[in-house]
Amino acid sequence: MTFYEEVGGHPTFVALVRAFYEGVAGDQPLRDLYPEEDLGPAQERLLGFLEQYWGGPTTYSEQRGHPRLRMRHAPYAVTPDQRDRWLRHMLGAVDTLSLDEMHDALLRDYLVRAAHSMVNSFDEPGT
Repeated sequence: MTFYEEVGGHPTFVALVRAFYEGVAGDQPLRDLYPEEDLGPAQERLLGFLEQYWGGPTTYSEQRGHPRLRMRHAPYAVTPDQRDRWLRHMLGAVDTLSLDEMHDALLRDYLVRAAHSMVNSFDEPGT
């Protein structure tokens, strides 16, 4: 079984992404990184990426090609503050899943490492 299957598959990842974007919607500095008026498209992209990464459907790559996370985030100034905001909402979303200890630790480890790797600017807006 894949991680995706072990943690409950699609419903688990939908819950994770939904909880994450509920936090993003109310965090204006983080929300500013999302160019679309509606967060729905971003939500679908993240859901597809996470499901594929963890062993679920490969819909993300079929629709968008290789994830190339750093390249896709390059147009946006991802600062340490933005990273920390993203992690606060994402790890809070993980808290809502009630995963067993091993799966929780694996997911958190990946998310923290991924968030740190996305930082591409150390200049805070307005400085």
